[in-house]
Amino acid sequence: MALIKSISGIRGTIGGKPGEGFSPLDIVKFTSAFASWIAANSKNKKIKIVVGRDARISGDMVNNLVLGTLQGMGVDVVDIGLSTTPTVEIAVPEEQADGGIILTASHNPKQWNALKLLNEKGEFINEKDGAEVLALAANESYLYADVNSLGKITKNDTYFKKHIDKILALSLVDVAAIKAAKFKVVIDCVNSTGGLVLPKLLDALGVEKVIKLYCDPTGEFPHNPEPLPENLRDLSKLVIKENAHFGIAVDPDVDRLALVCEDGEMFGEEYTLVTCAEYVLNKRTPAEKASGKKGNTVSNLSSTRALRDVTEKHSGSYSASAVGEVNVVTLMKETNAVIGGEGNGGVILPELHYGRDALAGIALFLSQLAKYGKTCSMLRSSFPDYHISKNKIELTADIDIDNILEGIQEKYKKQPINKIDGVKIEFGKDWVHLRKSNTESIIRIYSESESQSTSDNLAKKIMSDIREFIKKQQIAV
Repeated sequence: MALIKSISGIRGTIGGKPGEGFSPLDIVKFTSAFASWIAANSKNKKIKIVVGRDARISGDMVNNLVLGTLQGMGVDVVDIGLSTTPTVEIAVPEEQADGGIILTASHNPKQWNALKLLNEKGEFINEKDGAEVLALAANESYLYADVNSLGKITKNDTYFKKHIDKILALSLVDVAAIKAAKFKVVIDCVNSTGGLVLPKLLDALGVEKVIKLYCDPTGEFPHNPEPLPENLRDLSKLVIKENAHFGIAVDPDVDRLALVCEDGEMFGEEYTLVTCAEYVLNKRTPAEKASGKKGNTVSNLSSTRALRDVTEKHSGSYSASAVGEVNVVTLMKETNAVIGGEGNGGVILPELHYGRDALAGIALFLSQLAKYGKTCSMLRSSFPDYHISKNKIELTADIDIDNILEGIQEKYKKQPINKIDGVKIEFGKDWVHLRKSNTESIIRIYSESESQSTSDNLAKKIMSDIREFIKKQQIAV
């Protein structure tokens, strides 16, 4: 069994001993710690927390434990039920709540679940705040309320509609153009909450026909829920069979968006953000451009260079953050970015909220494709073409990973190097990014080039360098 305690919450596999799996005791413990932290950092005497969940099998059990624990901590709860991560993020400020908890293990398989923790803005808590929550949990530094101070639970099932209404209200979303395009779309919602909200969104946007695949929110995932090409073969086949304009895939909590072209080929999750950014940057008003306010963008260090190319084409400034949504959001605020996200299909549109939102990404993509007036595959071919290679090297616990990364830096010191998150080295338009895992003795190696073979070879070269440094360490011992 697995239990991973991180600054953004706790996740693990259902079952096992307390402290070893995602057990009821661990759920209660970390929920209590988060509620205690919220109370200590809020000016409100009575605390309110929004709770929502995806459709995974353990969701009902985890939800009951979380709601009861929050009541026991004296917290009032707004339970929005089956929901999505971005919907909960929107609900927190709408409810003027002090925080939020999303019950989802995102793209992990069905045996996993998690508590994702939000602050009063509906944004993921930062590293400092997360460390404080973990400390409270470790020390069990929390007190439960007496019988006269127990929290109350209010159920609210209106937030899918509110979320969709906010998307429809965006000036960037062109419902008229989408309706005129008469799109036929296939959706794969991996039997989670996307199956509830995507049909509603697409209908509201004016999509003519929606063909549903795996849209029954049972939590019985029909394939690995991470929206990668190898997991979306059924969607690709159905897009071709139905002669659809394109296909949409989301993960269980609907913060990642992957697309399939009309020919069954992957659009590429790295290019979800690139496409939406191109549309947003191109739609900036003359007044915005004349004001001198740049159309800046942000993604993390492991995301494609194509976003930088598109941004600079529109005279904007691109910035790269450390990996992790909270880091992307922080840098977006610092640079006043108009759009940002991550190369895993996560689109963040500040005009809506600071969180990855597949629903917003779908609306922007539909608007872009409708105005483009050509096929999905032609739209994809209009962007700079880069290829990413993803690899890892597993190491023994005695290997000094920091020493290896320092050695790589020294070897390539004449190249531009970014050290805010591991080591990223640029070779012209090519790059390689090395990151050590926080939970395993692993170095992850991401590389990108304009050809797949060059990207693969660059990764192999760096992996060879790493093995040489390992040998030197072993000889020294």
